[in-house]
Amino acid sequence: MDKFLTKTSTPVNVDVESPTSNKRACVEFNPENLISDPGRREQIEECNVIIRDQVRRAYLAKGPCQPLNYEFPKTQYGIERRSFQKSWFKEFDWLEYSIKYDRAYCLWCYLFKPNRADNSGRDVFSATGFNNWNRALEVFRDHIGSFGSSHNEATRRCQAFKNQKQSVSHILFAHGLKIEVEYRNRLTAVLSVIRLLLQLGLPFRGHNESSDSIYKGNFLEVLEWYCQRDDQVAKFVGPNAPGNCQLTSLKVQKELVSACAIETRSVIFVDIGDKYFSLRVDESRDISLKEQMTVVLMWFAS
Repeated sequence: MDKFLTKTSTPVNVDVESPTSNKRACVEFNPENLISDPGRREQIEECNVIIRDQVRRAYLAKGPCQPLNYEFPKTQYGIERRSFQKSWFKEFDWLEYSIKYDRAYCLWCYLFKPNRADNSGRDVFSATGFNNWNRALEVFRDHIGSFGSSHNEATRRCQAFKNQKQSVSHILFAHGLKIEVEYRNRLTAVLSVIRLLLQLGLPFRGHNESSDSIYKGNFLEVLEWYCQRDDQVAKFVGPNAPGNCQLTSLKVQKELVSACAIETRSVIFVDIGDKYFSLRVDESRDISLKEQMTVVLMWFAS
């Protein structure tokens, strides 16, 4: 399921809603709410994809957070006391300083840090911040690195973003964001249908799921009905979805059902906590003489 969804620390609401009850919140960006201090702002990846480019433009227009008139606090290093130096702003145009946390950051890496395998442990200047002033110049230069470093790649992306009309790389980058938005909308629609069928206890598949079939099964029929009822969903699902990314195959259905089951169990375990509970197990044979076991978990809901 990891290839379909990004894990977050926010609890997942497993209450099943019908597709028609899903409400898409209006996402708007207000430049006045822009947080200057790099230590207090959320990561750019946490911004909604729809407004992410607007956030980038606003930060680039504002420039790095460089409080030149601030008296930087000193930190004890052995017998010496060191502090951030405002002269570093002239040497490193990407450098930012957080007054709240007394740490240094990189604006280019914050806005355009590439997702690469060698980034593990290297998000100090884009997320956690740096404050070892005793080795500051050495670490700043090491952060820049060689031509192929993450920082230099972020710098090139930044320049391409500023000059979008002439940049092929930005066109490809923007196209990738568009595909990401469409994929998330498609996955949300498919998952909504699956949750509805699970709530109602209905089977998914049909005997004939071909395009000319009179009845394609509950899953495809409800998904088609959803597209007919919501023009926004129809833009990303069914005939308008890429042929290799329909998200309607049997394998995808099973993986999404499994993901729903995992989230449901997690919510149940959290609700039970340390309270008393009981299990009731029953087993019987179906018409094919196969044993069918049912497990019922009972507890007092809080």
